Amino acid sequence: MFSPARAAVLFLGFAVFACDKPPEPSPSVAQERPKPSASATTTGAKPATPSRPSEVMYEAPAGWQKVDNPNPMRKATFKIPRAEGDPEDGEMSVSLAGGTVDQNVQRWSGQFERGKDDVVGRKQVKIGDFDVTIVELHGTYAGSGMPGAPSAGSKRNWALLGAIVETQGSLTFFKLTGPDKTIRLAKPSFDKFVEGFRAK
Repeated sequence: MFSPARAAVLFLGFAVFACDKPPEPSPSVAQERPKPSASATTTGAKPATPSRPSEVMYEAPAGWQKVDNPNPMRKATFKIPRAEGDPEDGEMSVSLAGGTVDQNVQRWSGQFERGKDDVVGRKQVKIGDFDVTIVELHGTYAGSGMPGAPSAGSKRNWALLGAIVETQGSLTFFKLTGPDKTIRLAKPSFDKFVEGFRAK
């Protein structure tokens, strides 16, 4: 039989042994993993592309006369007074159309019969919130070639000044055509007109 004194010694020894053993981590601490930060989840994401303005606001120069549209595809039509000696007034048309900028520049270029005296110019500019492509053509004009539009017939010594504005959904076109002298005379007004484009 154990005496009370010996039992006490054994108990104290067991207690000391138990205290020397390192404590085990609790299950909740061992299984917990750090969560990724919000910045880590968005790293590498591409920024959203800003949408283009949907409509161009503009102010026609003094002397440009607004007239009725010849067809429902036009948003506006203006007559530009002819230069002395030219057979016709110039005409500015405002319209919407699909396709890419390049496709429409090619379409405009195709309206002029190619010749050694033709002058072709193109440049890209930023006006306010708009990307604008400016086109200049000189030569023999073969007509618009638009479906349902009457053929204008070939016209020598003709010119085109155009601005293609990249608006939301479709492109907006400003196309000034007429006798070469008239269009050259109207070019400063056209340039100022285009520089005044603004989003609605």
